[in-house]
Amino acid sequence: MNMARVLMPVDDFFDEKEFIYPYYRILEAGHQVIVGGREKTTYSSKAGVVVQVDKTFAELSSEDVDAIFIPGGYAPDRVRRDENALRIVRELVERGAPVGAVCHGPWLLLSAGVLKGRRVTSFFSIRAEVEAAGASWTGNRVEVDGNLVTGTDPSSLPELLPRFLALLEGMR
Repeated sequence: MNMARVLMPVDDFFDEKEFIYPYYRILEAGHQVIVGGREKTTYSSKAGVVVQVDKTFAELSSEDVDAIFIPGGYAPDRVRRDENALRIVRELVERGAPVGAVCHGPWLLLSAGVLKGRRVTSFFSIRAEVEAAGASWTGNRVEVDGNLVTGTDPSSLPELLPRFLALLEGMR
């Protein structure tokens, strides 16, 4: 496989820095990005950046994508309300696909029930939820645990993205 298909879930109030920077780095590395959402519409970031959804979670299966990168902001709290999004996340994690999440992105992972026994970092305000989901919260700027790469906030992206992209390269 030359090109990985990377799902990036969005909803209103996503963090534009945590979407735009990974989006273009993933494309630059030669991979495809599929923007997923609960509805086939546009969603606005915290600063008003608008993104168009390519496919709804109901239209996608985990077989349609090779990896997932979850931007933060408040969008993950909305995305995790969608059972199809949770199913896709669970199936990707079960098959060992590359998973990246930054800031509040782990909200989606913990709601999917895939953090038990994993080493994770996130924005400090969701530490209690991450730990309650059975993960070991490290507080490091970036944490890598097998196929899972997590970061604390937008400032962690320059360290997080090369590690996520290395997982995608490992699939080739």
